[in-house]
Amino acid sequence: NKDPMNSFLPVSRYNGALPNGDRGRRKSRFALYKRPKANGVKPSTVHVISTPQASKAISCKGQHSISYTLSRNQTVVVEYTHDKDTDMFQVGRSTESPIDFVVTDTISGSQNTDEAQITQSTISRFACRIVCDRNEPYTARIFAAGFDSSKNIFLGEKAAKWKNPDGHMDGLTTNGVLVMHPRGGFTEESQPGVWREISVCGDVYTLRETRSAQQRGKLVESETNVLQDGSLIDLCGATLLWRTADGLFHTPTQKHIEALRQEINAARPQCPVGLNTLAFPSINRKEVVEEKQPWAYLSCGHVHGYHNWGHRSDTEANERECPMCRTVGPYVPLWLGCEAGFYVDAGPPTHAFTPCGHVCSEKSAKYWSQIPLPHGTHAFHAACPFCATQLVGEQNCIKLIFQGPID
Repeated sequence: NKDPMNSFLPVSRYNGALPNGDRGRRKSRFALYKRPKANGVKPSTVHVISTPQASKAISCKGQHSISYTLSRNQTVVVEYTHDKDTDMFQVGRSTESPIDFVVTDTISGSQNTDEAQITQSTISRFACRIVCDRNEPYTARIFAAGFDSSKNIFLGEKAAKWKNPDGHMDGLTTNGVLVMHPRGGFTEESQPGVWREISVCGDVYTLRETRSAQQRGKLVESETNVLQDGSLIDLCGATLLWRTADGLFHTPTQKHIEALRQEINAARPQCPVGLNTLAFPSINRKEVVEEKQPWAYLSCGHVHGYHNWGHRSDTEANERECPMCRTVGPYVPLWLGCEAGFYVDAGPPTHAFTPCGHVCSEKSAKYWSQIPLPHGTHAFHAACPFCATQLVGEQNCIKLIFQGPID
């Protein structure tokens, strides 16, 4: 199957590319294709075991299984059997072979590399699995936890787990897998949905009191684990945006974003003070501030060329007074948001996120400005999708005011 069934993109600091490039299973964008041969699994036999040796024997049979340790002398092992109708894709921090897509912690673009050293990742080594139907409409479902190299998912004594009224076992991973489906799909009209937690068997629950609390939330029977275009998947350290093949078909392309860049540059915007022409740098020069680069005062939106005046104090190095309207606020270089999959429409780049200065369409900026992304183990805040910087200001974004050429 040459067409990707679906794909997902980490909401990350790298604005559409990893610093060292895409390598193997570490990428800035993952595409899911129909496998040459089905590798999905589905639950089959359930064993209730009283000795660790017997539990180990069943886990080592070469079949996929999930082990729920209830106490020292009781474990429930659910064996899984081959499913010819589904493909399974696994996501996690581990680089072991069962993981199809290796994800690393997202560091906010506002942090420098010294601060960015992660001492201990909160992303699970085997974080989640996505099971796609091999036949149209290629429905994709997400489940917490992934099978390890022994084809086992092991929920220890301390993990949240329970027996459902119908008798089947279920549980949650330590820091959980959270999902948010936007209301109205991933379009110009989209609104943020509600964050939920997905269980090991794919049921939907309200959030726990804290990320790793022992007590599960309430079952939400009216919702499912089926991923939709624009669904956000949070793995406690990295957030992924799920895009369907159909959704991406209606999304602006890299070529379109490049055309928008050239169009805005062709209008020859000028610095209202220096009167020099400004130009957004090419997309593959997005880490080097160039001489003609537009800069903006993020409290008012006035776009200038770089200048070194307007500092209000030595302590607030980035607080400047706009020479056009005297508003005081951050003064930063503007960067075009490069990852096309984050745009909800194909509109012109008119708005900048504050305080990072990434620029995209008005509707895209306003959509991401109101999304509460999980942060750490208990907080939520809006963040720029291109660099993960926490957003600030009245609206989290600002309309840019360009001055055209005088001639």
